[in-house]
Amino acid sequence: MRKLFGLVVLAFLAAPVFAGDKKDIVDTAAGAEGFKTLVAAVKAAGLVETLKGEGPFTVMAPTDLAFAKLPEGTLENLLKPENKEKLVAILTYHVIAGKTMAADVVKLDGQSVKTVEGASAKITVKDGAVMIEGAKVVKADIECTNGVIHVIDTVILPPAK
Repeated sequence: MRKLFGLVVLAFLAAPVFAGDKKDIVDTAAGAEGFKTLVAAVKAAGLVETLKGEGPFTVMAPTDLAFAKLPEGTLENLLKPENKEKLVAILTYHVIAGKTMAADVVKLDGQSVKTVEGASAKITVKDGAVMIEGAKVVKADIECTNGVIHVIDTVILPPAK
């Protein structure tokens, strides 16, 4: 299933601000406030070129505040070279192949979508709030040259294999 989620959700005060010119997903995140941790993780995982690729991709981008919610030491541990495989799995669990805009979410409430990591993630819509695996979409439809970013307030973790 290529569709993901969306609905125009009111931007949350902690949601980053994006610059006006359209750029690829990596450059858009790197140029926005609130994504230093995500950009560092993408670099550590060796996913920069992939996410700068043709796509299209739908990325659920956790903010710096979302990464700060992880248990103490988790992020530092994931950024170590010996944990690259686990970091790649977590980051690719935040990516869906294809470009899915917010308006498509209504059809996906209660359904699961397949992530690039390979596992499925469940979409729910409640009281106008869109959630993916418990993470709330706080800003939707940030269009990029190779896809779309939806900002989420929590890092989502793939199911254990």
